[in-house]
Amino acid sequence: MHPRRGNGPFIAMVVAGATAASVLTGCAAGPDPDTITVLNSATDTAEHEANQQFFDRCARPLGLKVEQISVPAPQVATKALRMASSDSLPDILELDGSELPQFAVTGGLRPLDDLGVTTGGFSRAAVSLGSHEGTVYGIARSVNSLALFYNTELLAEAGLGPPATWEELRATAAALTRGDTYGMAFSAGPDADGVYQFLPFFWSAGGDESRLNGEAGTAALQLWRDLVDEGSASRAVVNWNQQDVNDQFLAGRAAMMINGPWQVPSLSEQDDVDWAVSSIPVPVAGRDPVPPIGGTVMTVPKGDGEREERAAGILACLNTEENQLAWAERVNNVPTRTAAARTYRERHPELAAFADLVATARSRTAGVGTRWPAVQDALAGAFQSVLTGRSGPRQALERAQRQVGTGE
Repeated sequence: MHPRRGNGPFIAMVVAGATAASVLTGCAAGPDPDTITVLNSATDTAEHEANQQFFDRCARPLGLKVEQISVPAPQVATKALRMASSDSLPDILELDGSELPQFAVTGGLRPLDDLGVTTGGFSRAAVSLGSHEGTVYGIARSVNSLALFYNTELLAEAGLGPPATWEELRATAAALTRGDTYGMAFSAGPDADGVYQFLPFFWSAGGDESRLNGEAGTAALQLWRDLVDEGSASRAVVNWNQQDVNDQFLAGRAAMMINGPWQVPSLSEQDDVDWAVSSIPVPVAGRDPVPPIGGTVMTVPKGDGEREERAAGILACLNTEENQLAWAERVNNVPTRTAAARTYRERHPELAAFADLVATARSRTAGVGTRWPAVQDALAGAFQSVLTGRSGPRQALERAQRQVGTGE
């Protein structure tokens, strides 16, 4: 469940202030008092059916049914607002973690503590993903992040192991670049995918999204520029999303790539590339990588008190250790309960890097809250400018900081 693009109409609604608050706070009543409605982005048939199995497992003991209303991910926010305006909000609203602050500021979400849904035993990053200004509004049953995938055969032929530092990354990528194969692939597209992939380098170097023009950010941009200028990564990275990166890897045109666990099904279904996963390289050996944490969080819009309590009962059930682990294994994500994550790591050692990375990951909105969409756009503009040769790293980040500060 990779990062979702921001939603312009919803942001405009939030800017309207009190109007947005009054619109979002609607009645979640449905035609059937025993049917709980869920608005989510599970439009894929397999995902929708898997979701329904878990919903039914939790609803039946409560004498309830669950009905999913699934729309494409970029449409969830606007769909929720349309439903709010007609007092037909769902009982459970599942949002991308980066969208939660935009809804929380309207006052239309119920704090989960009020409903007895706790996040005790959850990873700190997972709690942050569902929080705004210290209040937990959403709960994530599994999360994802980014790691380094590598072609084991190509690295073995070169007598190399997966790189652990930036210096090793540059050297390994250069050594693996030959013929039609680049040593490294990543997404640097001008959108959420590109920014999501830049953040592990930006944050691991000490970058601060509230002050984009710091030295750490400059170093991260310089690394990406060096990989492209040295020919170890294709100049086409500025046009690639994360699926494009995976396609390059599967076609043998990239020996290593940055990507997420959502690519595991397609990687597992093919026999042409032997692959493995390792941690994100860091600037200095021994330093913890700091990737972004991604995933969706389930929230309860304010409405009828009895329906809120029933929705809360389903959320509590979905997030037992057993159910989290089963769901995480179904979708190749990491459970948010630390005990379940440990079990997941033991059962799936080939994906252990993701469990480790989630432990040090950060929420994109934790530091800047509702300003994240503007920060995201500014960062995308910065690395696009650098990788296309229009400016240097320092100049690009100075402009990015001005852009965030002035709202250009």
